[in-house]
Parts: sequence; structure tokens; C-alpha cells
Amino acid sequence: MLAHLPILQVVLPLMAAPLCWFLNRSKLVWMFALLVCAATSVNSILLLIEVMKSGPIIYELGGWEAPWGIEYRIDQLNAFLLLIISTIGTVVLFAAQTSIQKELDEDRHTLFYSLYLLSLTGMFGIVATGDAFNVFVFLEISSLSAYALIALGRDRRALWAAYQYLIMGTIGATFILIGIGMLYQMTGTLNMSDLATRLVDVGHTRTVFAAFAFLIVGICLKLALFPLHLWLPNAYAYAPSIVTAFLAATATKVAVYLLIRFTFTVFGISFSFTTLPLQSILMVLGLMGVFAASITAIYQQNVKHILAYSSIAQVGYMIIGYSINTSTGVMASLLHLFNHALMKGALFLALGAVMYRIGSVQLSQFQGLGRQMPLTMSAIVIGGLSLIGVPLTVGFVSKWYLLIASVEAGMWPVAVLILLGSLLAIVYIWRIVETAYFRPPLPGREAVKEAPWTFLGPIWLLVIANIYFGIDTRLSVQVAQAASQSLFGINP
Repeated sequence: MLAHLPILQVVLPLMAAPLCWFLNRSKLVWMFALLVCAATSVNSILLLIEVMKSGPIIYELGGWEAPWGIEYRIDQLNAFLLLIISTIGTVVLFAAQTSIQKELDEDRHTLFYSLYLLSLTGMFGIVATGDAFNVFVFLEISSLSAYALIALGRDRRALWAAYQYLIMGTIGATFILIGIGMLYQMTGTLNMSDLATRLVDVGHTRTVFAAFAFLIVGICLKLALFPLHLWLPNAYAYAPSIVTAFLAATATKVAVYLLIRFTFTVFGISFSFTTLPLQSILMVLGLMGVFAASITAIYQQNVKHILAYSSIAQVGYMIIGYSINTSTGVMASLLHLFNHALMKGALFLALGAVMYRIGSVQLSQFQGLGRQMPLTMSAIVIGGLSLIGVPLTVGFVSKWYLLIASVEAGMWPVAVLILLGSLLAIVYIWRIVETAYFRPPLPGREAVKEAPWTFLGPIWLLVIANIYFGIDTRLSVQVAQAASQSLFGINP
């Protein structure tokens, strides 16, 4: 069984998605989907343990050796990503049954769970596969499921948000496919390891340069890097709350993984950062994203919009660490990828609880909620502190390593800008806190109850994780460091 862990990670949710339709009751479908997600989470933990102990795992589909066959290659980097996606997917799904009762028509519940599992399948496939064309196939599975999940929202604007995401996502996927096609034209292979070997001989050609450009732009569209982020705010704001929590904590992380995988593993560090000025371009865009998105978040009236623009800023931080092009910088990006999943998972689930009780996430509706929903609002406060980067939270850990990486590389102005960007987060988080705790409840709305335990359980599990991994950093730092060192060819 251990030998088949890589393929099980993808096959389990893929087979479970159509089986959801054979279960008639919504609660049964939820329990079945939750069981499948929990199984993938256990599977990812076993994979990470095996990779950290014995090194990369190579799984040949059908027994066909690469490059003739398709292989799944699991190393420290993608084992870390599989753990993040599967664990967050499981925790978020725990609250789904309660949330969708209010936000989705009953005849759409089975469709929701089926699409959720398909989206997970696509993300797992993107991360696990060692074949470039399979990346595109799984990207389409994940993206098409995400478009449909967003469109399920009762707000008519959800349909427009899904359409907007569809157009932008299709452009990004097309660019990625064109880039992969050009690489195949020049090398005759789609296996990533084989591509890395053969590109050495043809790396000077214009076709490879064009392929690199298409891939980078396509991936940056998927990860919502400024200024290619326009699809994200409405997609997060008008999707069902559970969908927002799931996508915010996982989708952009997979795109960051793709950026790292193609630039470090396929094209190589020398080509990506020396032959081409990618480092300078992405550093500037990352910093611009932090400030532009944070300032925009300050003026939003919908709390989902506030946190959506915050996500764009956090992607900027990940790209800054990546652009420093040192082992510490990439480690900081991977840490922030993990930590951001915990932060945004908790925050968007808490917004789902607010939506469940009062039917709105407009900032004006948060008046007095600090006293009426104390546990939910406390979770938002702690998640907000983590987002700012206050010590004893996960947000502080990754920003600390970002500062260290900047200083080590002699980029003092970047370190200063990272600190200033964090100060902007204080402003938009304070707007939520001020409204919830320092303004009286709205007239006629004094009887709001606390969120049900099915919401509070997963919310506080993620909140506690925000604090625990902010104090005990051994696991997250060790895995992120091992993944970063493997990318740079450093032996620990």
C-alpha cells in the first residue's frame, strides 16, 4: 500500500466525486466527502514522513518508465503542498454541511460536494505529477470545478464573478498550454526531469524564451499576482462562504508551487534568474501588489472584499521571498504559503459563520457582533493579528524569515517595505475590530446567537494552529527549509 500512496492521493477524490450522486441525502454525501478528504489528509502525512525520511518517491503509472510513461514524483516541496491542501480541504469541509444549508438550494448540495472533490483532485494532480502536460490537464479539472463552485452562490453577482474568473483562467491556462507545447517542440519530451536535462542544449533559442514567457504569465494569472489579479476579489466575495474559504487557502498556493517548480526544476535557476531578469520583474510586481492591494482593502465595505484584497497582498509577500533567489528567501515563501493557508482558512470560515447568522458580510452589519458572537469575532481578531504579523502567530514567523532573507541579500529597502506593508494590514483589520467591538448593535438585531459548533470547531482548530505554529515552528520551518534546500541543491 505504501508504494501506491502517490496515486492514491489523486484517485481517492477522483473516484469519490461521481459516487456522491448515488447518495440521496445531503448529510450522507457530506459524511462521505469528509471521510474521503480525511483519507487524503492521512495519505499526505504518510507521504511527507516517507519523503523526509527516505528522499523523493517516483511512481510510474502503468509500470511505464519515464519519459515514455507518466510518473508522479513526490519530493519535500510537493509533499508539503499536498499536506496543506488536503488538511485545509478536510477542515473546511467539516463546516460545509451547516454553511450550505443557508447559502445553497438543497438540490445543489450533491453537486457542491462532487465539484469540491473534483477541485481537490485537480490540485492534487497538479502538485503530484511529474509530467508537464498532465499539469495542464489537472489545472483544467481544478479550474472548471472552481468556476462552477463560485457560480453556485445565490447572489446573481456570483455568476458574473465565475464568468470573469473563467475568462481570465482560460487565458492563463491557454498561455500555459502554449508554453508546454513549445517546450515539447524543442525537446520532444513532457517529463519535467527529462525537460530539465534537454533544455540545457536548447536554452538559448527564441522558442524556449517564448515558452518561458508564456508559462510565467499564465501562472501569474492563476496566482493573481498584481496586476493580473482582477478576477480574484469578486470570485472570493460572491462565492458561497465555504468555497471562498477553500479556494483562498489552497488555489493560489498551487499556482505559487507551479511557479517554483517550473523555474527551479524545469528551466533551472541560472536560466530563470540570470539569463532573464525574472527576479527584478517579480520583485517589483510583488511589492506593488502588497501596497496596491493593501491600500485598496482599506476602502472596501464588504469584509470578503477586504480579505480578498488582503490575499492579493499576501501573494505579493510570497513572490518577494521567491524573488530574493536565496534558500532563505524561498523558505520564507514556502512558510508564508503554509501560514497564509491557516490564516485565511480561519478568517473566511469565520465570515461564513457571520453569514450564517446575519445573512451579510457588509462591514456596516458587523456592529456589535463582538458581544453577540464573541467566539467567532475573537477568531477574526486572532486571524487578523496573524495577518498583520504579530509575534506568537504564524504570520510573524514567515515575515520574520522574509526580513532575514532580505537583509542577508543586502536588500534593506525591501525589508523596510515589507514592514510598511504589514502596517497597512493594521488599518483594514482595525476597521473590522472597531465596527464589531466599539459600535452598538444595529436596532432590532439584538438577538443574534453565536455560530453553531460545526462552524466554531473548524474555525478554532485553525485559530489554534495559527498560534501553535507561531510558537513551535519546528515542523513548518524544518519542512520548508528542506524543500528550499533541495531546490538549490544544498545538502542539509
